[in-house]
Amino acid sequence: MKKSIRIGNAGGFWGDDLQAFRRQLLTGKLDYLTMDFLAEITMSILRKQQIRDPEAGYIGDFVDQVVENAELIEKSGTKILTNAGGINPLGCARKIISALKKQNRSLKLAVVDGDDLMAVIDQLYPGKADFKNMETGVSFEEIRQQIQSANAYMGIIPLLKALQTEANIIITGRVTDTSITMAPMVHELGWELNDWDKLASGLIAGHIIECGAQSTGGNFTDWKTIKTWTDFGYPIVEMYEDGSFDVIKADNSGGIISRDSVKEQIVYEMGDPSAYISPDVVADFTAIQISEKGKDRVRISEAKGYPPTHFLKISMAYKDGYSASGHVIISGPEAIIKAEKVREIFWDRLGISFEKQNTEFIGFNAAHLNLAASLEPNEILIRFSVYDREREKLEIFSKNIAPLILSGPPGMAVTGGRPRITQVLTYWPSLIHKKWINPRLIIPDDQGHIKEEYMLSSVTGFESGQDYSRSRVQEAKDPEAFNISGETENIRLADLCLARSGDKGDTANLGVLARSREIYEFLKEHLTAGIIKNMFRGHCRGKVIRYELDNLQALNFLLHEALDEGGTRSLRIDAQGKTFAQAFLNQRVPVPVSLSALVTQNLSKKG
Repeated sequence: MKKSIRIGNAGGFWGDDLQAFRRQLLTGKLDYLTMDFLAEITMSILRKQQIRDPEAGYIGDFVDQVVENAELIEKSGTKILTNAGGINPLGCARKIISALKKQNRSLKLAVVDGDDLMAVIDQLYPGKADFKNMETGVSFEEIRQQIQSANAYMGIIPLLKALQTEANIIITGRVTDTSITMAPMVHELGWELNDWDKLASGLIAGHIIECGAQSTGGNFTDWKTIKTWTDFGYPIVEMYEDGSFDVIKADNSGGIISRDSVKEQIVYEMGDPSAYISPDVVADFTAIQISEKGKDRVRISEAKGYPPTHFLKISMAYKDGYSASGHVIISGPEAIIKAEKVREIFWDRLGISFEKQNTEFIGFNAAHLNLAASLEPNEILIRFSVYDREREKLEIFSKNIAPLILSGPPGMAVTGGRPRITQVLTYWPSLIHKKWINPRLIIPDDQGHIKEEYMLSSVTGFESGQDYSRSRVQEAKDPEAFNISGETENIRLADLCLARSGDKGDTANLGVLARSREIYEFLKEHLTAGIIKNMFRGHCRGKVIRYELDNLQALNFLLHEALDEGGTRSLRIDAQGKTFAQAFLNQRVPVPVSLSALVTQNLSKKG
């Protein structure tokens, strides 16, 4: 067994930097390279593509990257693990084999599938799984006839079997985002499947690097500290056999690795930090310790883990009506007044009621709503959006935007042409017992035919039904205002803390990281769930839950019903809450004069 292993990431989503793959192979000195392409929205897009073309359903960009860098993959000895297979991993492998054959090249591929449940839905429901929505509790029966895709999030067990084949590339369907990082650690370092602390460390490492450059300075609150933005470095973890690990990037690459950049990624898209559930381990993020070990090197240690549950999460997508969006540009003078009038004119003339409709003023307050600062823009992009189950209504909508430019206020232009009507595939999360999911490992031959095939189990044998949550939880359904006694001064939250936001369905996550211990104690007392509910009153229709991470001097907020039903169903320009953190940081809050003086002193030291 090895004493350490070096794993890099070259992609955090479908559409990421296509050159990162080659840069990591050339400069990362890696044992393994991972790429994560799949989000819930991505699965819906892939399914739409496969409906049009049964041979589709995988990430074509990955195929191109492999073909372009095949010689480098072979020479470097770096093994690739990716979920680029989407909903057709064998099809992805066959496309690569075919393309490489034209170059008189070959690489050994392994394919992991078994996550696709569409063919066995009727065998599983209702006797073996009720498939109710795990977030809303709604019965599966309501959408059963509209289901288009259903994929279980598998864990590391099939990946461990695939690693034994010594394949150059392992292509999977729907596995958890962290699994493709965890599996090589278990395989190479000889960890046992019940060594919970080490498995938790592997999960945390995977969570840090799964979103690519978000841990190396991308989306970083203190972005101005980054000196080089070209050849942007992607993250690498050096995992040691004891479960501690370093986060680094390639020498002389752009970006930054710092305690704060890593901490920001840790709180991204997090739920309960003391019980982060995966198929292989439940990780406790409230136990980890983080320290800087040198330039662009951060050490993570003391992870805690617990046995996993008996269940796997399922991501489903179902047909759920239609949506369309169209745009007009309105310019000054008095752009805001004109925009308000154009909104009134358009909806009055249309005279149709939709199940959902929205108007956004991009350049004014489309993303931040009530949290936006007051301004007088010279131009605004007005975005009209609708959703309905009756396609005929959307056809009328799409034909009535362009006429505005000749019969509305002056200074207007249409952009983008007539709006395109799209079929909405809505996300439906559920659970299923592991015993009903049987991963399959396939070794294709040089023609793309199945050479070897192994049926596996998802059950580790160490599962537990115990609830390991230890978080201190604060919940609010009603908004609150800051109430601080004594003399205060208003300070921008950006001077008090860092923040990052993300999404899970219709819930937005806002991770807040204090810049000092004194600031953290203040925020822990005064930045309540009710305060966040009040700040985001224009976005959040549901409750707000707050979790505390004393080890990171961080608070994690979950804003329920904050994304207009989330994903493909949302009509908002920011359907995933990505801009929430910046809206939060731009607010001013009252703080005691003594704390204000400390903040001012720290800012002056930074220059």
